[in-house]
Amino acid sequence: MIERLLVANRGEIARRVMRACRELGVGTVAVFSDADADAPHVREADVAGRLPGAAPAETYLSAERIIEAARAAGADAVHPGYGFLSENAEFARAVAAAGLTWVGPPPAAIAAMGSKIEAKKLMAAAGVPVLPELDPGRAADGDLPLLVKASAGGGGRGMRVVRDRAELDDAVAAARREAESAFGDPAVFCEPLLENARHIEVQILADAHGTVWALGERECSIQRRHQKIVEEAPSPAVGSELRDALCRAAVDAARAIGYAGAGTVEFMLAPDGRFYFLEVNTRLQVEHPVTECVHGVDLVRWQIGIAEGDRLPQAPPEPRGHAVEVRLYAEDPAADWRPASGVLHAFEVPGVDAEFAVPASYGLRLDAGVESGSAVGVHYDPMLAKLIAWGPTRDAAARRLAAGLRGARIHGLKTNRDLLVRILEERAFRAGDTDTGYLERVGLDVLAAPLAGEEAVRTSALAAALAGAAGERAAARVQGGLPSGWRNVRSQPQRRSFEGPSGTIDVDYFLSRDGLVCELCPGTSVVSAAPDEVVLERGGLRETFAVTAVRGGGGPGEVFVDSRLGPVAFRAVPRFADPGDRIAPGALLAPMPGTVVRVETAEGAQVAEGQVLVVLEAMKMEHRIAAPAAGTVAELGVAAGRQVEAGAVLAVIEGNHE
Repeated sequence: MIERLLVANRGEIARRVMRACRELGVGTVAVFSDADADAPHVREADVAGRLPGAAPAETYLSAERIIEAARAAGADAVHPGYGFLSENAEFARAVAAAGLTWVGPPPAAIAAMGSKIEAKKLMAAAGVPVLPELDPGRAADGDLPLLVKASAGGGGRGMRVVRDRAELDDAVAAARREAESAFGDPAVFCEPLLENARHIEVQILADAHGTVWALGERECSIQRRHQKIVEEAPSPAVGSELRDALCRAAVDAARAIGYAGAGTVEFMLAPDGRFYFLEVNTRLQVEHPVTECVHGVDLVRWQIGIAEGDRLPQAPPEPRGHAVEVRLYAEDPAADWRPASGVLHAFEVPGVDAEFAVPASYGLRLDAGVESGSAVGVHYDPMLAKLIAWGPTRDAAARRLAAGLRGARIHGLKTNRDLLVRILEERAFRAGDTDTGYLERVGLDVLAAPLAGEEAVRTSALAAALAGAAGERAAARVQGGLPSGWRNVRSQPQRRSFEGPSGTIDVDYFLSRDGLVCELCPGTSVVSAAPDEVVLERGGLRETFAVTAVRGGGGPGEVFVDSRLGPVAFRAVPRFADPGDRIAPGALLAPMPGTVVRVETAEGAQVAEGQVLVVLEAMKMEHRIAAPAAGTVAELGVAAGRQVEAGAVLAVIEGNHE
């Protein structure tokens, strides 16, 4: 029996595993890097071991340090979560060699699937349909389009689509760099790109006594940059006959490698109805909650039970209803979806029925690695949380999930929330038409449009101005009961300025005996105005705006307005600008903290608009920083290997004046 389990991971999956441990009466041990010292998973563990440093290679990817932490804490078992060392056979062997129980599949099964190249050969021999492998060095025009993939990869890392043979060498080189950074293995291969196919996977669960479950399929086709963002179970494209065939192939794959524990067999489903093996993820998947909801199982508890020698019943539970999951990422849609970092001032999701567990009945589940006040850094994956809705039908689940996302208060970081809501409400998604080309077909820009339109932004700005004035009145020591800016004789309007989604917005208004006068929002009246809530009326309809002001380093700071019209974030513009805040014309700034991977220019060089000058690595991804305009590199302030902060000047481009 396992008495104390160390979770060799971080964030929401660490919290998920520890929740299962608490229900089983198993003690928990967390590990944490210096960047995660204040993270929720650290506080929730019975004991936590520090992994000095912040970079993954010296913390969560250090098998030696993790095993040392397990010994020091008196742990007798290790659960790897997903990512990091979860599919590292050597780590699994080292855990066993240290006398600890490995809560995962046998190391031999992990090793067999650790190389996608070798895995495909093994599956072909077992009779599982596979796509042909292409050698990157021999690929010809007739092989296009193709997909470059990291042999040890996952999560979209080290993956590139190539449609032009001239782009192949660069794509292979970039995939190798990213694979080396993320997995420590630069090996890549190519395979045909199946256009308009669906990404279908089957959850498997196997004990050490020969019983293998196939817990139905999940649809994971909606992906951005090969990273899943929406998952559901069951797939709207899979009928009973195809489901039986997929499950049989998944069981054959599991038996071929002597699998035990939880895992996933992934397939591509072509438009003609044929399916092909992609890989076996020898770990728990990010999207496991949708299967848990539909089948009423706790996969993590079963992982622990199987590691203790428990037997599975001969047949899995029957499915019930439909579940949809979305992944909430910290990323900026307006800045080419670059990962965002900083303080998450507020993170609140209304109507959640369960956290890290299946709701007692149909409902909303939240698995989050963050909470209000969490700091999100640049060293790890930018996923903040998963929100899952389970309902009697697909439409019911999608509607509940969209409503939960719309009502969430997420302050301080840019996220993909608006994209997720629009997907869940979009016609083709509701019809189940969701292959891997969905975002491109419907239009990523259309789907990523802010939930708050121009009129909503203007009205929210007025609410922010009125709340700010109310806050100043409440804090006034003298005559605090007077209306803000009250005068016997009206001269100039009150003015508050904000930087909003589309630039600066000035709110000019009067509060007279006849009510509110504001050209920005004509016909609007004030029902009530408090520092944290403003109620406005227009056309006989009242709208409530929740307003949260967050002051920053002595300045006006940020203002977040949440309403039915959509969330809007503003930055208050000070009445008097600080001359020291000005940035030199032509300065190219770092969009986020990160490490400079390459510098592709030099001082004095002539550069074209859009030419890549610097490549940064942050949150396990490469980010190409390009020249905003043609000109000459007058200054170059970085070198490869250097760490930079957000806003650091990377280069200064002087424009050509010919």
